Amino acid sequence: MNLLELAADIAAGREEAAGAAITGDDLDEVLREGLRRFDKGGDYFYDQMSALHKSVRGTDPDATLYWLSRMLEAGCDPRYVARRITRMASEDIGNADPRALRIALDAWDTYERLGTPEGELAIAQAATYMACAPKSNAVYAGFNAAWRDAREHGSLEVPMHIRNAPTKLMKDLGYAEGYRYAHNEGDGYAAGETYLPEALVGTRYYEPVPRGLEIKIGDKLTRLRERDAQGERRATRSHPEASRDG
Repeated sequence: MNLLELAADIAAGREEAAGAAITGDDLDEVLREGLRRFDKGGDYFYDQMSALHKSVRGTDPDATLYWLSRMLEAGCDPRYVARRITRMASEDIGNADPRALRIALDAWDTYERLGTPEGELAIAQAATYMACAPKSNAVYAGFNAAWRDAREHGSLEVPMHIRNAPTKLMKDLGYAEGYRYAHNEGDGYAAGETYLPEALVGTRYYEPVPRGLEIKIGDKLTRLRERDAQGERRATRSHPEASRDG
């Protein structure tokens, strides 16, 4: 049954029309190379995809090309590979090189326009770019942590000063009161302002790594957080009762 399914996949890939017939050549190819064909949905499938993903993450473009070629040559749907490479761009590269995501999407779109075999080259180009790009899972880790807090803490109240206030009643109730419009602040940043629910103020989810563009992102956040701390110290000196320690 597995060999028959492989033969059907080959026939379907050869003819776009539904109901493509399996030919003797298809059967010969499956019987000759059955063990080398792709085990769709089985252990070989996940082992080879794991090898491709880990090669990209490990910054090895040669291994990346090998496992990509193994999968494509054995009959894996290039669209599936393109989708997984797009995931790698966010999970393993992230803001260390934001261009990676655009390159992955462009490769996917190129394959859809050109098909096989021309479009597979674009996927290979994207895969090698991912392998050589600086790596960061900071967004991935931060998103998972924020998701966990959102699930575990339930419906924490939106702070009053950042609530929407489209009606007079809401304004009278204090919605948006005290909100500082960042564009009107020095350098477009309202130092000391908070936006998380009260129970989570001070929580850090996104911590950029010292690689690629995240070096600059991390430096900027460090400077802004220092401004936040300075603003808090000034507020504490002026209004001791406002200290978090009471």
